[in-house]
Amino acid sequence: MDNEGSKTREQLIDELVELIVESQRVVVFTGAGISTESGIPDFRGTDGLWTKYDPGDFTYQKFISDPEARQRLWKMRETLGFSWDDFQPNPAHYAVAELEQLGKLDCIITQNVDGLHQKAGNSEDRVIQLHGNMQWVKCLTCGDRHRFEEVEKWVENGAEDPQCVQCGGILKPEAIFFGEAMPVGETMEAEKRSRACDLCIVIGSSLVVYPAALMPQFALNSGAKVAIINEGETELDNAAHIRISGKAGEIMPEVLQRVKSKLGRD
Repeated sequence: MDNEGSKTREQLIDELVELIVESQRVVVFTGAGISTESGIPDFRGTDGLWTKYDPGDFTYQKFISDPEARQRLWKMRETLGFSWDDFQPNPAHYAVAELEQLGKLDCIITQNVDGLHQKAGNSEDRVIQLHGNMQWVKCLTCGDRHRFEEVEKWVENGAEDPQCVQCGGILKPEAIFFGEAMPVGETMEAEKRSRACDLCIVIGSSLVVYPAALMPQFALNSGAKVAIINEGETELDNAAHIRISGKAGEIMPEVLQRVKSKLGRD
């Protein structure tokens, strides 16, 4: 495995470019680190969401049983000063979208719930959201769906605990809450794609949240190359073929520029 300390960043980027050009099935695995560069606070950081919210409010059982917990969530824009829809993709998201345009991307497996990959131009069916998403709200009784910002407007107009307009059921964001099962279909598909890929690029994840963090390990165990781009340490640093420390928004555009040059797609 390559030792980051013995090579320059330029050399490591060149090696990643070669891997992408040679690969047939590239899986990109993304975590909170790619989205914090768009201004989205992470959950556990010094200014993270858990400094403003009780994580207990994000347990599935409390959400469905406690109207006051639901009210606190729906007032997210008022409490945090932003809504999920306010954020925009950064250069790393756009670079990953370019991988798809170049015909190099098999899929994105993401722990994020912000929908920024789709906003950047990735096809919906190429993005496997292991932890669900905060762009949609679903009725737990009849399954009727609404955009999150639409429900926020109901709250602004006085609906403290908005209910389904079809059946009066409880509305819940489609993000996976604590105590809620991971989506079976997405998890199985992510494992299948991870085991079948020839290159897995991890971007912005410390790989400590399971079972999502198993996906790069599945790729590694199946013989794929693994490249990691992250500012902090990760659980697979010693096993990765390429390890680049830094901001994804700086590294990924450079990687894609060189990939396009190699492919004659400048």
